[in-house]
Amino acid sequence: MRTKFVQALAYSLLALSPSLSFAQFSNPFAAEQTIAQQRQDILKKSEGTLKALYQAQPKAKELIEKSVGYATFSNFGMKILIAGGGTGSGVVIQKDGAKPIYMNMAEIQAGLGLGIKSFQNIFVFQTQAALNDFINSGWTFGGQVTAAAKYGKDGDAYQDSVVVAPGVLMYQLTDSGIAAEITGKGTKYYKSSDLNK
Repeated sequence: MRTKFVQALAYSLLALSPSLSFAQFSNPFAAEQTIAQQRQDILKKSEGTLKALYQAQPKAKELIEKSVGYATFSNFGMKILIAGGGTGSGVVIQKDGAKPIYMNMAEIQAGLGLGIKSFQNIFVFQTQAALNDFINSGWTFGGQVTAAAKYGKDGDAYQDSVVVAPGVLMYQLTDSGIAAEITGKGTKYYKSSDLNK
């Protein structure tokens, strides 16, 4: 029975359009929460993500303190046989005192595997233009991103982070700590239409 269920689920995933956002799976309890409760939950997760990052890489705290803003995202993903996807939520915190911007993420994967994964992404914005672009235009990883952690004379300050766009650094945390390689294949980040009202 279990094998038949997994096969049926895999076939269903293959039949889905690549544009499917998986947003309906982001939080099965969201309908039972008020907007204020959802915002509070995201902010609490953001604080926990930063705490975990600083424990794993203390130098990240100084980098974020010098930034114009940062964003944290909590992801839940699954990969079954040859198709998979994931979704998550997050928030952009701006240093100029502007109110938090709540965002969603959606991910479509392809590849062999069977398993469930969760991870947290932290973006650090070094310029206001980069932060504004991320918030207002959305942002998509077009393919898998893998990069070394150090960059020139400032490499030590960037330790364990990856430059993923001009003015944007990224950390990725997993259950085992900071990821050695950052993966963002087919991941879309966009403003939440509900939580920013």
